[in-house]
Parts: sequence; structure tokens; C-alpha cells
Amino acid sequence: MIWLEALSYVVTILGFPIAILVFLYEHRRRLGNEENELHRHLSEEYDNFLRLVLDNADLLLLRASNAPPGLSDEQLERRDIIYRMLVSLFEKAYIILYSENMKLDARRRWMSWEDDMAEWCRKKEFAGLLPELLEGEDDAFSRHILAIAKD
Repeated sequence: MIWLEALSYVVTILGFPIAILVFLYEHRRRLGNEENELHRHLSEEYDNFLRLVLDNADLLLLRASNAPPGLSDEQLERRDIIYRMLVSLFEKAYIILYSENMKLDARRRWMSWEDDMAEWCRKKEFAGLLPELLEGEDDAFSRHILAIAKD
């Protein structure tokens, strides 16, 4: 009978800390999975955006130089809408993924978004329209992407 009582003490002494460690491990793993899922969802949205750009190839949005002269009013409207969708997607990624003190995996995911932002900011047409496109957007995001465009 004494050995059962001793065994219950051992289980209590070891079991409780182990349960806490297992809980913390599972919690971190779940948070990591949620972050990966958010990144995957945003990446799918960006892929869909690139399909939209492909569907509107007549606008030549992927050119580094200015847009071709002579775009019709309808083409200019489509271009502006597509650029607004892009800025909105970048802002969403910034709000969801960016943090001053990111861990290594989070930093790696964020840097892929920052690379995409830099690529678009190198396009003269997009960079020229950026101040207008940022009206009403998150201030921290606006400062961040303008800093990228400046570099």
C-alpha cells in the first residue's frame, strides 16, 4: 500500500511538469501551423493575382519600364484596379506577417513578400502611382513600402 502512495507522489511530481511541457509544445506547434497556413493562403492570393495580370497581358504590367503609350481609358482603369488589388494584398501580408521581432522562419516568409514588393516597386509605372495607391492604407505599411520603393 505504501508503494502505491509513493507511486502516486512520483506520478504527481513528474506528471504535472510533463503535462505542462506537452501543452507548451503542442501550443507552439499549433501556432507554427497557423502561421504556415496564413502564409500559404496569402501566397495563393498572390498566385491568383499573377493569373489576373496574365489575363490582362495587354496592359504589360510586368514590364520594368513605363506602360506602353496609348492605353485606352478602359485599359487605364483596369491597370489602376489591378494595382489597387496588389497594394491591398501587400498590405494584408504586412499586417498579418510583419513584426519587428520575427523568428527565423517568420523572417524568411516575410522576406519573400518583401522581395515581391521590391520587384513591383522597381517598375517605374507602379512606383510613380504608389503614393496615390497608398491613400487610406495603413500608415506603417505605407512607410514600409515607400522605403522599399526609395531603395
